[in-house]
Amino acid sequence: MTATKRVVVAAPRGYCAGVDRAVITVEKALDLYGAPVYVRKEIVHNRHVVEDLEQRGAIFVEELEQVPTGSTVVFSAHGVSPAVKAEAADRGLKTIDATCPLVTKVHHEAKRFATDGKTILLIGHQGHEEVDGTMGHAPEQTILVQHPDDVAKLELPEGADVAWLSQTTLSVDETMETVGLLRQKFPLLMDPPSDDICYATQNRQLAVKQIAGGGCDLMIVVGSANSSNSVRLVEVALEAGAKAAHRVDNHTEIKPEWLEGVESVGVTSGASVPDDLVQGVLKFLEEQGYPAAVEERLTEETLQFALPPELRKDLRRAVKH
Repeated sequence: MTATKRVVVAAPRGYCAGVDRAVITVEKALDLYGAPVYVRKEIVHNRHVVEDLEQRGAIFVEELEQVPTGSTVVFSAHGVSPAVKAEAADRGLKTIDATCPLVTKVHHEAKRFATDGKTILLIGHQGHEEVDGTMGHAPEQTILVQHPDDVAKLELPEGADVAWLSQTTLSVDETMETVGLLRQKFPLLMDPPSDDICYATQNRQLAVKQIAGGGCDLMIVVGSANSSNSVRLVEVALEAGAKAAHRVDNHTEIKPEWLEGVESVGVTSGASVPDDLVQGVLKFLEEQGYPAAVEERLTEETLQFALPPELRKDLRRAVKH
């Protein structure tokens, strides 16, 4: 029976360029300014990353009122609204903006559509930091659409000038389904200049589809519960044909009953997950009698983002001294 067992690990998986940049930003800020460095919200949606940075001296807060005046505060990869930036300036806080450049792109699109007088239909999840930040750029002109079923309930004046944007970490398929329904209802719906769903989200979903569609008894997705893109990977795996799919923070959350009668296991991770957590899952599976994992690579990712300009300037100054 062992001969037929197999484990396939997806690539790309784990850290994307925006997450890598955000985590390095906090690490470099701690090295440069010393602890504590405050971070508004979780820098990325991964429990292990947050706990590791806390041990190094980062203090995570929900709102800026928890940050002492004059302190350094980093804005998370998910982005913030102009109101948050204004509050930081009023409080005299030194800010480092670690917003993912792909989220910043959506903010620019929101501002441009709003300036053009359009009503923005933002596809995303209520309460997610990224959605809050994007809506904050045009609050009076943005309507949140959370699910394809919400489209039928939209009530706008006839001939309304509408455009759509989306959260960067959604299911590609569900987003395009929502856009299709929006276009039926609003034939003149304007698209963003480029697809909002980030390259890393799309690549990780396509890699999971490839593995799940090839016959997969169980897909294990490593990622935290508040990570939108990790949760989507579970849904994508099931839709693509995996018999079962579960999200875990690490190998200790894998339940023995999940492996009963399971021959083929797929493993992947969300865009905010360090690879040592994936390696822990693969090691655990080997201990349960599975063979070493085979990597199935969909594409190479080479994109990198420069560190935030505020931090780069201070790093250069430190080198000169």
